[in-house]
Amino acid sequence: MSKPFPPIDAAAARRRFSRAAPTYAEASGLEAEVAGRMLQRLDYIKLAPRRILDAGSGPPQRALCRRYAKAEVFFLDYAHSMLRKRGIFRRPKAICADMARLPLAEGEFDFVWSNMALHWAADPAAALREFHRVLRGGGLVMFSTLGPDTLKELREAAGPGRVHAFADMHDLGDMLVGAGFSAPVMDMEVIHIEYRNRSLVADLRLSGQTNARADRPRGLAGRALAARLQRLAPRATFEIVYGHAWRPESAPRDAKTIRVFKRMP
Repeated sequence: MSKPFPPIDAAAARRRFSRAAPTYAEASGLEAEVAGRMLQRLDYIKLAPRRILDAGSGPPQRALCRRYAKAEVFFLDYAHSMLRKRGIFRRPKAICADMARLPLAEGEFDFVWSNMALHWAADPAAALREFHRVLRGGGLVMFSTLGPDTLKELREAAGPGRVHAFADMHDLGDMLVGAGFSAPVMDMEVIHIEYRNRSLVADLRLSGQTNARADRPRGLAGRALAARLQRLAPRATFEIVYGHAWRPESAPRDAKTIRVFKRMP
């Protein structure tokens, strides 16, 4: 496994998402697009869950509810104001808690879904262990998260400590195995977004996704940084990592086998 990346200040991240709840939906087009791509992956998986945990995905996923209309869906986020954006759903239940410390009994769910949230966990490995704990035997976890090449343009312009670092796809696969999951499958793609009407920095602020690194600089950024950010090209890179795995009915015979698929842009 590669060297540890700087941890997230969970309290700071929670405050940012709470403030951004009213504007999150208009500035989170990438998250909505990735959710759609995750749903397409479910077309190839036989699954009929009775209870689903949507872990850390901000406002609830309408498409997920429509796909599994008969399931009991629970939505979890550590920012309470994000959970209040529940819309018109009939069955979902809201839980305000940390992914790494779920207030849920073991084996409660058939399916844990987490869209673009794992990179906000202070300890992603602990979150995956919790997902394993709350799944029934034979249950599925599916997630998307950000990979190391994400926001490389912004990272170069902003300088050390001002942009998050993200876990490598292979490290996340190792975390799945370490959490006890069976037959992990990892996939990656790169998405480029062109910003025209609004800047990348504006979208990050409106969606609450600004710097919450525990080692972030605490002083004022200054005019030099502001000038560099204004000169940013209107194109941003996002490396999207997808993963899914099963909680085995019994101890897996070969838990170390990880299938990795890598799609280049």
